[in-house]
Amino acid sequence: MRFRLSPPGFPIFLVSVVLAALAIATLYWRVPIVGHYVSTHRFWVLGAAYAALLLGVVMEGL
Repeated sequence: MRFRLSPPGFPIFLVSVVLAALAIATLYWRVPIVGHYVSTHRFWVLGAAYAALLLGVVMEGL
């Protein structure tokens, strides 16, 4: 079984980078608006960033 992988679209890539950057930023700085939620659920936010990127690669046209 072969998977046909494609590069993710720019919006999916951008969502993934923003989520990962927010999760990492809450380790070092206070992020005013969503910082409390992200710092509380940092593992799941990083998981969501990875899942978004994974879906962008596996699903063509996303």
